[in-house]
Amino acid sequence: MRPWIPLAAGTMRDMTNDGFARVQAFSADWHGDTFAGATVRRLSRAMWGYDTVADAIIAEIAPALLVLVGLSLQMLLRWPLVGAFALAMVTLYIVSNVVLNNVYVLDANRRSVAMDSRIGGAMADAISSNPTVKGFGAEGREESRISAVLGDWRVAAQTTWQRYTNVWLWQNLLLGTMQAGLSGLLVLRWVKGQASAGDVAFVITSFLVMSGYLRNIGDSIRMTQRGLADVEDVARYARMAPQVADAPGAPDFIGGNGEIRFEGVTFAYKGAGAAIYDGFSLTIAPGERIALVGPTGAGKSTFVKLIQRLYDLQGGRIIIDDQDIAGVTQASLRRAIAVVPQDPALFHRTIAENIAYARPCATADEIALAARRARAHDFITALPKGYDTLVGERGVKLSGGERQRVAIARAFLADAPVLVLDEATSSLDVETEVQVQAATAALMAGRTTIVIAHRLRTIRSADRILVFEDGAVVEEGRHGELVARGGVYARLHAVTVG
Repeated sequence: MRPWIPLAAGTMRDMTNDGFARVQAFSADWHGDTFAGATVRRLSRAMWGYDTVADAIIAEIAPALLVLVGLSLQMLLRWPLVGAFALAMVTLYIVSNVVLNNVYVLDANRRSVAMDSRIGGAMADAISSNPTVKGFGAEGREESRISAVLGDWRVAAQTTWQRYTNVWLWQNLLLGTMQAGLSGLLVLRWVKGQASAGDVAFVITSFLVMSGYLRNIGDSIRMTQRGLADVEDVARYARMAPQVADAPGAPDFIGGNGEIRFEGVTFAYKGAGAAIYDGFSLTIAPGERIALVGPTGAGKSTFVKLIQRLYDLQGGRIIIDDQDIAGVTQASLRRAIAVVPQDPALFHRTIAENIAYARPCATADEIALAARRARAHDFITALPKGYDTLVGERGVKLSGGERQRVAIARAFLADAPVLVLDEATSSLDVETEVQVQAATAALMAGRTTIVIAHRLRTIRSADRILVFEDGAVVEEGRHGELVARGGVYARLHAVTVG
C-alpha cells in the first residue's frame, strides 16, 4: 500500500486543483447564481469522496473478490454442484447490490448530497453576512432558516438511510439462503457417504469466511456509491464549458495608451427581455477622463463589465489599444484594467498581501510607496502589526475609508493604463472623502479613467460626461456645458444640488 499513498494524495490534489480552476473560469453569472459555500463544500467533499472510492476498491473489494472466487472455484473443483451454487450466490449477491444501489438508492443519495451542499451554502451566507445579521438582531431568524434547511436534509437523509437499510436486509436474506444451501448440500452428501465430516466443516468454515467478505463488499459498494455521488459535482464541472472562454491560442493583451472603442455593440443579460446595448458605439481617447451618469439600469455598470470581458457580446466588438478584447486572454486583459469599486472586498490576509495582489512580485518598498500615494501609509503604520495586520474576511476590521485607500494603493501598484472608479467616495465621511479624492486624483494622472458617478459634484473636472438612458448616451459634454443645456444632466444636477 505504500506506493499507493503518494499516488492517491497526488490525485486528490490534482482533482481539487482542477475543480477549483474550472470554477474560477466560470462566468460572473454562474457565480452570481451559485452559493459560494455550497461550491466550496462540493470541492472539498469530492476530494474525500475519491479517497473513499479508492480505498473501497483497492483495500476492500479487490481482495474480497480474490478470496470469494478462490473459495468458490475450490468447491467447484471438488463438488461441482456445491461450487456452482456458491458461485451463483456470490454473483447474485454482488450484482444485486450494484443494481439496487444504482437503481433504488442512487437518486435518494443524490438528493441528500445536494441538501448537504445547500447546508454549506446557507451557513456560509449567514456567517459571511454576520454583521448584517447582528445589525438587525436577526440571529433567531437565521437559526430558523438554517433549521428549515436542516429539516429538508433530514427528510432526504432518512429516505437514503432507509433504502440502505432495505438493501442491508436483502443482503442478509441472501447470506441466509447461501448458508442454508451450502450446509444442506454438504449434509446431503455426507448422509449419502459422498462427503466426510471434515468436508462439512470445511464448507461451513468457508461460508463464514465468504460471508464476512461479502458483507465487506456490500459495505464497500455502498461506500463507493456515496463517494461517487460526492465526486459527481466536480465531474460535472469538468463537463461544463466556461461561459466566457479564451479563443484557442489567444495571445496576451498588450497594454498601450488606453484607447477604448465600442463598435456596434449589442448585449443582453441572460434571461433579460431586452438588450441593454443595441448597436452601441463610442470612442474614449487615450488618457481621457470619462464620467458615466444616469439612472440605475441605464447601462453604466454594464459598460465596465464589458470592457473587462466578464460577458461575451451578442454583436459588435470592443477594441482597446487596437486589440479586440475577445481575441486576447481574459487574465491579461483584466490586469490592464485597474478597478476601484464602491465597496472594495479585501481578502482575509495581511494589508501588504492585499496591496500586492495587483503585483505579487512587488517588494516591500514598492508596496509602501503605493500605500503612501494612496494616503494609506500613515494609518497602516499606526496599527500594532503595520503592514502585517490581518484585515478580516472581506476587510471587516478596517473602516470604509481605510478599505478604499488599500484598494487605491492596489490600483497604484497595478499601474494599469485603464482605470475604473466606481464612485469611491460615495459612502465616506467628509474628512475621509477629502483624503480618498486626493488619492484618486493622483491615481488618475496619465491614465484613461472611467468614473461611474452617483454624486455629480465629484465629476465636475471630468473631460467628458456621458449621460446614459436605456443603454444609450443621450447627452455628452463637460459639466458646465451640460448644466447650461438644461437637459437630462441638468435635471439630475438640480436634484443633487437640491
